[in-house]
Amino acid sequence: MSSEKCIVMLSGGLDSRLALKIMQEQMGPENVTALYFNLPFGSGCCSKSCSFNFSQMQGTKLDVIECAKGENLREYLEVIRDAKHGRGAGVNACVDCRIFIFKKAKEFADKKGVKLIVTGEVLGERPMSQMPKSMKIIEEKSGLKGRILRPLSAKLLEETNAEKEGIVDREKLYQIQGRRRVPQIEMAEEFGIDYPSPGGGCLMCEKELKVRLSHLLNRGMDEKEILLVSVGRHFLIDNCWIVTGRNHEENLFIQNIGKTNGKLIIPEGHAPTALILDQVKDGLEEKVGKLIEAYAKGIPVEEREKFEEYKF
Repeated sequence: MSSEKCIVMLSGGLDSRLALKIMQEQMGPENVTALYFNLPFGSGCCSKSCSFNFSQMQGTKLDVIECAKGENLREYLEVIRDAKHGRGAGVNACVDCRIFIFKKAKEFADKKGVKLIVTGEVLGERPMSQMPKSMKIIEEKSGLKGRILRPLSAKLLEETNAEKEGIVDREKLYQIQGRRRVPQIEMAEEFGIDYPSPGGGCLMCEKELKVRLSHLLNRGMDEKEILLVSVGRHFLIDNCWIVTGRNHEENLFIQNIGKTNGKLIIPEGHAPTALILDQVKDGLEEKVGKLIEAYAKGIPVEEREKFEEYKF
């Protein structure tokens, strides 16, 4: 068994869990480190704590690269805002996102003196980032040509440096492709591992959030404002971003964010909390007051129709 080490990029989903197990068999658990990216709009179908629990159960150390705050967040938002390789049905710039992630993974690996980076990507599973052309672009732009091993589809792809050098046995790798996950499910049963059902994932892929996220990416957001993207009702009045709660729990969440961000309006009675997240202009608070009244409990739906044009 090789004494070389590898880093497995672990999202926590089925494919990346399998990649981790495959590499443990190939290189020994002590030579495998898992790396999780905490991204601002979602990091896959598994949370950081879920990925941590899985890696611990497999006897593998998990490192985390935090991209939902600080300098990494600012850099990430700029990359997504200035997408150079196209978008999907939402605002998802999947290729640019992968290039960003792999560049960070390379920095991490180089500091550790690790040459091999492993992912659970499956050829043809995702239409933007997991097609042959996209994979080559990502490898080249991230400076990782020959260093990225995709064990689930390796036999369908060019040999990596690790395979050429005999660090990894290519014959024990796989040739899975496409969106059906039957082979992966069977493999998970063989390994005896659990996995989350596919779902959730990146908010940028959501078609219904395209207009909202397009505006907010151009506007700019901080780490707390990003938490509001999928919470409550959103309005754009006088070019000001306004979020209102739909229930008591959302009201409390918005109030917590409003302690440090924006102008918070907490009405009396059974009405939504509102948070104005841009500079308050003349007459805006009066409009927001009417908005709150329209969405108060017991108010006829017709009263809300006048605000439909402001929803985004």
